[in-house]
Amino acid sequence: MQLDSCPLRAADITPDLQKKFAFLSGGRGDNGSPIIVFPEFPAFGEITDKEFHNVLTYLTSVPSLSSTGVGFILVIDRRQDRWAAVKGTLLRIAGSFPGNLQLVLVLRPTTLLQRTLSDILFKFNKDEFKMKVPVIMLSSITELHSYIDRTQLTQELGGTQEYCHEKWISHRTAIEGFALMVKKTAQTLQSFGTELAETELPNEIQATTILLSTHTSKKERMKEDLLVALGQGSRLLESINEPVVRDPDHNMNQDELENLATVQRLLSQLDETERAFDEFWVRHQTKLEQCLQLRHFEHNYREVRALLDQVSEKLSTFSEVGISPAHADHIFIELTTYEEKVCVLVRTAALSQEGDELIQKSHYAEDSIQPKCILLSCVVSGFSTFILLCSPLQASKWVDDGIYLLASQPVDKCQSHEGAELALQELERYLDNAGENQLTDLSTIWKDYEAVLNQQFRDQVEKVFQKQASMQEMFDKRRVSLKKLAAKQTRPVQPVAPRPEAFIKSPLSSPGQSSHGRTLHSSCSAEPFQTFSGFCALQHVMNELLETERAYVEELLCVLQGYASEMDNPAMSHLIPAPLQNKKEVLFGNMPEIYHFHKRTFLRELEQYTDCPELVGRCFLERMTDLQIYEKYCHNKPRSESLWRQCSDCAFFQECQKKLEHKLGLDSYLLKPVQRITKYQLLLKEMLKYSKGCEGADDLQDALTSIVGILKAVNDSMHLIAITGFEGNLSELGKLLMQGSFSVWTEHKKGHAKVKDLARFKPMQRHLFLHEKALLFCKRREENGEGYEKAPSYSFKQSLNMRAVGITENAKGDNKKFEIWCNSREEVYIVQAPTAEVKTTWVNEIRKVLTTQLEECRGTFMYYENHYESFSITYALAEHPFCFVFCLFCSGWNKASLSLDASGEHDGYSSAEDPLNSDPEDENGKKLCAGKYTVTADYESGGAQELSVKSGDVVQLVKEGDDGQW
Repeated sequence: MQLDSCPLRAADITPDLQKKFAFLSGGRGDNGSPIIVFPEFPAFGEITDKEFHNVLTYLTSVPSLSSTGVGFILVIDRRQDRWAAVKGTLLRIAGSFPGNLQLVLVLRPTTLLQRTLSDILFKFNKDEFKMKVPVIMLSSITELHSYIDRTQLTQELGGTQEYCHEKWISHRTAIEGFALMVKKTAQTLQSFGTELAETELPNEIQATTILLSTHTSKKERMKEDLLVALGQGSRLLESINEPVVRDPDHNMNQDELENLATVQRLLSQLDETERAFDEFWVRHQTKLEQCLQLRHFEHNYREVRALLDQVSEKLSTFSEVGISPAHADHIFIELTTYEEKVCVLVRTAALSQEGDELIQKSHYAEDSIQPKCILLSCVVSGFSTFILLCSPLQASKWVDDGIYLLASQPVDKCQSHEGAELALQELERYLDNAGENQLTDLSTIWKDYEAVLNQQFRDQVEKVFQKQASMQEMFDKRRVSLKKLAAKQTRPVQPVAPRPEAFIKSPLSSPGQSSHGRTLHSSCSAEPFQTFSGFCALQHVMNELLETERAYVEELLCVLQGYASEMDNPAMSHLIPAPLQNKKEVLFGNMPEIYHFHKRTFLRELEQYTDCPELVGRCFLERMTDLQIYEKYCHNKPRSESLWRQCSDCAFFQECQKKLEHKLGLDSYLLKPVQRITKYQLLLKEMLKYSKGCEGADDLQDALTSIVGILKAVNDSMHLIAITGFEGNLSELGKLLMQGSFSVWTEHKKGHAKVKDLARFKPMQRHLFLHEKALLFCKRREENGEGYEKAPSYSFKQSLNMRAVGITENAKGDNKKFEIWCNSREEVYIVQAPTAEVKTTWVNEIRKVLTTQLEECRGTFMYYENHYESFSITYALAEHPFCFVFCLFCSGWNKASLSLDASGEHDGYSSAEDPLNSDPEDENGKKLCAGKYTVTADYESGGAQELSVKSGDVVQLVKEGDDGQW
């Protein structure tokens, strides 16, 4: 391709190209060289040097760089011309051809005289051409076809290639025009994006609205230009593909294929540009819309603040709670009238909610909005509280009205049935009116604000409760009397109306006792009481978490100061035994790191959740990575325990314990971190039980799951570090997925030496470690000692590469067994889990490993699937290394498993040994006893010294030899 700053385009030299004195036919040589044809052109000598240079420069710039690098093949057709024309053409090409040349083929004049002259003069004038490539003179088209295949030549040269010069010029012009359009569109979008990114956000609503509208309009115009460009590219693509659509058997030449690839690449660039612009616009539009929301919010906030200032002035005039019902009515009328006029409380609450919604939607000005929302919420709460503080006098007025009602009922009229019914209905209507809600509100104030109310208000509330209790008692007595009068006639009595003051002055109970207490309880539903009880229980667990956390930090500090620091004390060095010297890191592990994390970080963060214990799960989730330091401590615990056992009786530990006045030894404190991580699990479980339905319940569940995961990782790693005899690097086996103990039988398909290992009734006891890349078989060995010294160790026995194994999920006859095998089942391991659930868990985990590896080589799997469609499928390793596929076996294959097992189903026959406690390594002195056994699988003899058996056969064992043979 040309690297000029202003490369030629077809549109620039269309008249020169239309003369067709040279053209790219689209053909290629055997080595991929582009072919330029110089057809019969009698007026070739009239072509100017500029026209010649422009056309050849353009033609050599069209093919790809990989093609032009090979060099061009020139085919010069001068069959109807003279030698002078041939010579002129060659001299002009030699002097100004702009590209690399591979070969020049000249169809010389066909007339006898001119052909003879061409032969003679070409030899004499050959040096004048100064060409570094071969120039071959051809006498016929047939000779031309020996150099270039006919499918790469046009019909004028005896070829089969279709070529239309006008269509070629049209396509080149359209492609270059489309490329220029794509470039300009991308530049325009980039400029617009830069303009948007550098735009400062306005501070006014109107300016922000105008800016948003202006940018949206520009964006729409940009999208229209994009659609125009995409449409032009699509039409151009259809035009290039038109021959193939018309004739599916049509084969495009190389130039057409390159044109097609160029247009597709430009369309792809345009799509990518559009996608990037759309993503940027969404972010910019969101920011502008949020800016407009912020300006509206700030405008409304300023208006509400002005109204709130007026409310504050009004409230300042009510310095004290009214001392009479009239005063209370005056306060309510003033506030209610103003609220109805401006709706300040409603607007304030709505604006606060609007701000909260903006924060929840991740508004970019969250830091500016949040303080305003907090202030608005406080104002609403304060104003509402002030109104509620006026409620005692309203409640007192309602109680006084009730007392007057009782005193004003005419007793003589109540003696009749109708009079008693009317009086009773009057009492019920009074009790059902809205005044009773005032007492409920007053009860709420008493419970919620009792600790902060001043003494004056507390006295007023207590008086109201006393009056209400007295009135309630009188109402109850009056209703009983009226119900009796309604049922029968009584003698009339003279009515005496009691004075209301009599009830107020009578001795009454305090708010927390007698009828007052009953009234409060009756107005409270059971549900809040249950929630409150749950919260108390949750708070109790939170208190325990904090108290034990503080105690834990103090205990760690005590150990580090009282023991670890003393190991560096020169005055104590003579008491330190030799095995303990310079072993502080072994004894204490990373306890200093644990202490600093809890002291400086975790305890402080937990204390922030004192009043919202249901959210404490977030604290654990945020610090879950830090809590993994316990894994390191537990990894070191066996070494620490061993060192402690060696030196526990030394004078150094005794002296330190004496100074600290500890009743327990250091070993008890070294166990604290292990106990603490377990304690977190118990506390989180307890908190989760009381947090169902609360906001932080999901976080508590996630935190509990993560803590359990840490405990599992610690437990697994403790087992892993106990493996001995493994010569490789365990870390290279990938993540440890599972570990557990199983009974294992081995089977082999070949080899006489292995037969004795297979034909066993008793399984081996093996502890399996499943890694991402390998499965380890180990033998568990219990050690003597106490504590961690008594922890088991594992002797490595065998390792199976997970890329070389398969599984059979259901072993015949036992739902707790499954098979692990390799080498096309030449080696089979029958594994029996303790329970069917354990087996299912292991099979699922192994299946996940195999499936993951299978996905990596699905192409190989498709090959096997297509070639063995009639076979049954099971997971396996194919012959191709490092590639899992489905290895397929014939449906009727029934090879013996070669494994025997003791059975008690036939006449009580059973082995004399406990099969769960046997092992090939332990068989010296533990041979099978003579007796009857049942064969569980077929076995074909491999020689004259062996016996063939069938599944279900009962065999009599005479004895087992020293070599293990039966």
